[in-house]
Amino acid sequence: MHTRELFDAPPSDTRSERLAPGAWLLHGFAHDVARALLAAVDAIEAAAPFRHLTTPGGFRMSVAMTNCGSLGWVSDRHGYRYDSLDPLSGRPWPPMPPIFLHVAQTAAQAGGFSGFRPDACLLNRYEPGARLTLHQDKDERDFSAPIVSVSLGLPAVFLFGGNARKDRQRRVALQHGDVVVWGGPARLYHHGVLTLKDGHHDLLGPRRLNLTFRRAG
Repeated sequence: MHTRELFDAPPSDTRSERLAPGAWLLHGFAHDVARALLAAVDAIEAAAPFRHLTTPGGFRMSVAMTNCGSLGWVSDRHGYRYDSLDPLSGRPWPPMPPIFLHVAQTAAQAGGFSGFRPDACLLNRYEPGARLTLHQDKDERDFSAPIVSVSLGLPAVFLFGGNARKDRQRRVALQHGDVVVWGGPARLYHHGVLTLKDGHHDLLGPRRLNLTFRRAG
């Protein structure tokens, strides 16, 4: 199959929705394993607690985050980057749980990207009022691998734009268990999350968790 056909052809799962060439919304893909994912999140948090990072400009991020895998994404006055050590503890980040790896790889496969081997997972925790401004994921060394993003807890509105910041953004409603996969021609598309609204989820209460898998090194 030619690359263009791969990005334009829909996955076999009828719950899949094409957002752009190389980008798919997999409705409810992780719903059935959500409890297992959340149990793994608890273990990660015990070793590397969630924290609010500071941007290079000195602003406190509204989303709390932590990492697992061989690399973790960090931000401070020195810039955005990946590091093998948690700056709070000086120890390596917790290893990526097998259930995380399974979901990331099978979702990537469903989106048309085989052989995905993530070495970093960013865990983002949103509470009402938190948001993620429009940005590109471009701190990774290799853009050939896709991004796999798993939503758990409260619903959110995902903004998905284009290569240029000024490109029109699509508003995508994300529910508990939804997974978004983007790569290929969409790999550097701008994206963000609108301000999270108040609500209550049976498993997470007034919160949303996002697991973002990447090949960073």
